[in-house]
Amino acid sequence: MNRLGIIGLIIITVFFLVALAAPMLAPYDPRTQLPTDNNLPTSTRLQPTRSNPFGLDDLGRDVLSRVIYGARISMRVGVTVVSISAFIGLVIGAISGFYGGWIDRFFAGFLFNVFMSFPSLLLAIAMVAFLGPSLGNLILALSVIGWVGYARLVRGQVLKVREFDFVTAARALGAADLRLIVRHILPNAIQPLIVQASLGMAGAVLSEASLSFLGLGVPPPTPSWGAMLNDARSYLSVAPHLLLFPGLAVMLTVMAFNFVGDGLREWLDPKQKR
Repeated sequence: MNRLGIIGLIIITVFFLVALAAPMLAPYDPRTQLPTDNNLPTSTRLQPTRSNPFGLDDLGRDVLSRVIYGARISMRVGVTVVSISAFIGLVIGAISGFYGGWIDRFFAGFLFNVFMSFPSLLLAIAMVAFLGPSLGNLILALSVIGWVGYARLVRGQVLKVREFDFVTAARALGAADLRLIVRHILPNAIQPLIVQASLGMAGAVLSEASLSFLGLGVPPPTPSWGAMLNDARSYLSVAPHLLLFPGLAVMLTVMAFNFVGDGLREWLDPKQKR
């Protein structure tokens, strides 16, 4: 893996460790309103101090604690959405590419095009707005719109690998379809899926932040980076740090997953190895 990929992997590891150890790392409860001097102007009350290095939000909650706990939501959404989407896409793509015929025409010619005809983020907004904002509905919406990309990728790889000589030889020896797919085709077709999954994590984190920014993510008072950005909009002129810290968290996470995806692409593709 190249240098940027290693840097991205380190950043992702740090965020996962922060998410796992949030109760030990956060100095305060992210939902507790800390006592403040209401006689002070708003711009002064929100500023970083020694006891609150990231400052306080408009309700007097510690921003550092909320950023730390917000990592839990983003990492959970990223891992869960990619796992569900990749599994569904792997199964459907493998079936469509291996059997072909009317099965492939139904999936690749009809179902894929139906899902891809809708703007993904608008479809997610519509689903969450209909089902109601919650973490489960958010994961469901992002999984529903995310599996198609994995399915198309796996289908293309299976169409190529199924024509290789070792697959033909295994079929001639009487190997069952399930054995052909699991033991011979998928191990040689799954490498691009790994790269796509790492890039999909970045998309899932960014989509979660976008929906939370619109008020369609995790309901308050649960901390979320996107919701923190939305709450801080009104204080951009007097307390820009309220947008800076959750914005940096989103940027670093998305950038790190993209670095890892590019590094995996170079590492797994012999043509790109130096």
